[in-house]
Amino acid sequence: MNLKGRNILITGGGGDGIASGICEALSHFGARLLINEKNREKLDSVLMRYPDAVPAVADISNFEEIRVMFGQLEKEVGVVHGLVNNAGVGLSKPSHEVNEEEFARLYDVDIKGVWMMSRFFTQQLLKNKSSGNIVNVSSVHAHATMNRYAIYASAKSAVEGLTRGMAVELGRYDIRVNAIGPGYVHAEQNYDLIGTWTDDPQQWVKDYVAHELAIPRAVEAIDCGNTVAFLLSDLSRSITGQTIYVDNGDTVKLVGLSCG
Repeated sequence: MNLKGRNILITGGGGDGIASGICEALSHFGARLLINEKNREKLDSVLMRYPDAVPAVADISNFEEIRVMFGQLEKEVGVVHGLVNNAGVGLSKPSHEVNEEEFARLYDVDIKGVWMMSRFFTQQLLKNKSSGNIVNVSSVHAHATMNRYAIYASAKSAVEGLTRGMAVELGRYDIRVNAIGPGYVHAEQNYDLIGTWTDDPQQWVKDYVAHELAIPRAVEAIDCGNTVAFLLSDLSRSITGQTIYVDNGDTVKLVGLSCG
C-alpha cells in the first residue's frame, strides 16, 4: 500500500487507542498526517511522534470551527485527499435513563460531526476536481449490541447508513466512502466504562477475549489502522459503501457474552 503524496485528515487523532493505530499505520504507508483535535494541548504528544504532521484544531461538533479549519488546511497543504472520521464519544446507560443533554452530546459528535466533516471535505474535493476517500469509524454495536448501549448503537448505525448513502451519491465523482467497525480495542481508560456493568472490569476483558472472540486475542489499534490504510489506498479502489468489522470474529458468533 502506498499513500505517499496524500494528505489524510484524522479527527480525534490525538487520542489513545484506535486513533494511535490509525496514525501509526497511515504514517507507515507514507501519508501526510493532518491531525485534528478539539484542543491544541492534546496534539502536543502526538506531534512529537509525527513531527511532519499538520495540526488541525477544531471542535467537530461546531460548524463554524470546521469551516475555518478547512480554510486553513487549504492554505497550508492544498487538497485534503482522505478523511478519517475517528472522533467520537461513548455512552453506557439504559436508554430510558439517558437525559437530553447526554443524547445531544453523543449525536452532535458521533453522527452530526461525521456529516459536517464529510460535507466540507467533499466540497473541497469537488472544488479541486479531485478524487478522494472517506473512512468512518463505526462500531460492532451497529451490528449487534448489549445492555446499556441502545443510544450509542443507534448513533453508530446512523454512521453506517450515512456511509452507504454518501457512497451512492459520491461514486460518480470518484469519491469512495467506507467504514470500519472495531470490536473491543483495549485502553486503560476503558476500565471505567466497563465498570458501569461489572464489578471486575479486568476479569470481564479476560473472559471476553478468551471466550467470545473467534480468534481469542485482543484487537490492537494497529489492526484498525491497517484496515483504514487499505480502504484509503488504491488496493480497495472497487470497494465503497462497506463496513469492515475489525473484531477478531466477535460479530459472527451466534451467542454473545451476557453483560449487566
